[in-house]
Amino acid sequence: MRHRGGSIVLAALLFMAAPAQAFESPINRGPLADFLNVFREQAIPSQVVHWRHPEYKRGTVVISTKDRRLYYVLGDGRAIEYGVGVGRMGFTWSGVKTVSRKREWPDWSPPPQMLKRRPDLPRYMAGGMDNPLGARALYLGSSQYRIHGSNEPDTIGAAVSSGCIRMTNKDVVDLYSRVQVGAKVVVLN
Repeated sequence: MRHRGGSIVLAALLFMAAPAQAFESPINRGPLADFLNVFREQAIPSQVVHWRHPEYKRGTVVISTKDRRLYYVLGDGRAIEYGVGVGRMGFTWSGVKTVSRKREWPDWSPPPQMLKRRPDLPRYMAGGMDNPLGARALYLGSSQYRIHGSNEPDTIGAAVSSGCIRMTNKDVVDLYSRVQVGAKVVVLN
């Protein structure tokens, strides 16, 4: 006789390990989607690291595009290090921005410059599992750049974006809970 419980567990594990997909149901937004993303495997896990840069104060976000890491400064010589995807060649940038707003499961409208390069893109996408901004977005000043989640976790650690900083949905949910509107974001090459 075959044990049926093992098949259910195996199916659940396969579902959770699969890339995020769009579903026409309530699970593409909100707490259930956040919960499912917690169990997805992560290529570059977040960790608390020693922070030896006193010029960056508690609550500051520092991004090293060269190292493809984002640091949230905790203070007391510590920071949380996250793996990120960064702008591909020709789309990298550096500077200081401020978090101007935060959104959960944000909608997305590609900017005109992106539509010019990629006319196949939709003009608008509602927030959800299929949306390229993922579970959360932190908007950087009045720029078109964001720190956001991704429905393509395999791009974390790569230079693939049009200038935005990509994180796994799990990591961006964590960062979102820590960062305040008005926080300083420093992007270094």
